[in-house]
Amino acid sequence: MANLIESAKAQIDSLVKSAYEKAAAKGVLPSGCELKGGVEIPKDASNGDYACSYAMAAARDMRMAPLKIAEAIAAEIDFSGSYFKSVEVAGAGFMNFTLSDEWYRAVLQAVESEGENYGDVDVGHGEKVMVEFVSANPTGPMTIGNARGGVLGDTLASVLKKAGYDVWREFYVNDAGNQVDLFGRSIEVRYLQLLHGEDFIELPDNGYHGDDIKELAKLIYEMDGDKYDNMEPDERRRAFIEFALPHNIELMKKHLERYRIHFDNWFLESSLHESGYVAETVKLLEDSGLTYEKDGAVWLKNTELGADKDEVLRRSNGFYTYYAVDVAYHRNKFIERGFDRVIDVWGADHHGHAVRFKATMGAAALGIGSAKLDFLIMQMVRLVRDGETVKVSKRTGKALTLNDLLDEISCDACRFFFNAKPDTHLEFDLGLAVREDSENPVYYVQYAHARICSLIAALAQTGANVPSVGEMDVSILSSDVERELIKEISLFPEEIRLSARDYDPSRINRYVIGLAAKFHRFYNSCRIKGEAEEIVKARLKLAASVKSVIAIGLKTLGVTAPETM
Repeated sequence: MANLIESAKAQIDSLVKSAYEKAAAKGVLPSGCELKGGVEIPKDASNGDYACSYAMAAARDMRMAPLKIAEAIAAEIDFSGSYFKSVEVAGAGFMNFTLSDEWYRAVLQAVESEGENYGDVDVGHGEKVMVEFVSANPTGPMTIGNARGGVLGDTLASVLKKAGYDVWREFYVNDAGNQVDLFGRSIEVRYLQLLHGEDFIELPDNGYHGDDIKELAKLIYEMDGDKYDNMEPDERRRAFIEFALPHNIELMKKHLERYRIHFDNWFLESSLHESGYVAETVKLLEDSGLTYEKDGAVWLKNTELGADKDEVLRRSNGFYTYYAVDVAYHRNKFIERGFDRVIDVWGADHHGHAVRFKATMGAAALGIGSAKLDFLIMQMVRLVRDGETVKVSKRTGKALTLNDLLDEISCDACRFFFNAKPDTHLEFDLGLAVREDSENPVYYVQYAHARICSLIAALAQTGANVPSVGEMDVSILSSDVERELIKEISLFPEEIRLSARDYDPSRINRYVIGLAAKFHRFYNSCRIKGEAEEIVKARLKLAASVKSVIAIGLKTLGVTAPETM
């Protein structure tokens, strides 16, 4: 698993320190100094491929001018067996390194040898991580907010897997509590209205007023007729819940499968209540002295844990709150199932709750520690068409759901657009998402992949096939355009590392757009067809390497890489 950016930086560190020891041994530089400094990639290529600041950092310790230090070190550097061919001292003491052909060959070799695993980096070392996302209430259809959270959670999970983590995707099903009772009551009202007319019974103001509730009642009536008309209300509602919840959950699974999201587990809230795990968790907090009673309710002393307010765990009627259940659920993740880290994908409206909840996880009685729980907080989505906000489906005229959106926009476009930077508000342009031109970013990237596939197929008909790295001369790829394209390829493992570190899967969007842009520039600047055989081989290999990396990047995003467009 090659990260040739990191490898190059590590080599510079080794070359500089080795050269310093030689200079110190000759008495040119004082001995016994510890070299510290950073290695960066300059924005301006005229300053070399990599630049380091070791000389400036060592100036005070060595009591010498940085320029003199840099010159002394540069004079002793031996590039044998390294990725570099030269170094120049510039400015106040920067050392600017230039890559050799060997580094460019190593990049193409890594793409070839690692195949679909190119970009993998083992920063996770097998750490067991759960990403919990979507977790929409099963009392209604999934919203556009769920659509964004679904993509961000799923892509983050893919990025973490490529970064060497053992990843688990989980959907938490709220199949207990007041909202489920209200769900059953709402279906009951719509069912009775079907039998006796709308004036027979009125839906409560706090009931579920969506058309999906009417559809569930109709489905029950079509299956069982008036079977439930004279049944005791509690028994009738229980029967409706037992039918409607699994029905809605299966519908969610179907819609998420269409969205290319597959969960490892659908965890039922009801299992926490039935096993007594919620009561056990609250008792742990009570026994530790972290609770108190007020107005008949049990409160958690969350302010003692660093939060801005205390939380109710058990109401005066004896029912546990959502907060208590969430604490129990997360204790289950860490203690019972052994996850090393948990990442919850929540909407911006949950930011305050996330801060308070993380504080709760620090309670010693839970045996977890707040550092193990992280959040990816996403901002809101605004759908627009022709500059106007879109809130309803063109097909149904009802509130727009995830499934409605997938009827109108391709899954590829949905996934690519929704994976925008999580901490920014997203304006999703429906018109742009269906355009087939370079203004549509997903089309732009997919077109680059298809263009390379067509190029490879056309050249194959002339007898020119993609060579192995050993069959081509990398020194031919010497123009700035070609070298910049290889450098862009080399960035992919680093983008995976940074995406995993920052919980920002949108970096992969930006990366594949940048790679496609550099390929289009290369394609327009460097002829392939009709050139000498060695040039064709080298440039064809470079194009094929770009194709492979674009395909891997799109797969990480859950987006297809078409061969023709």
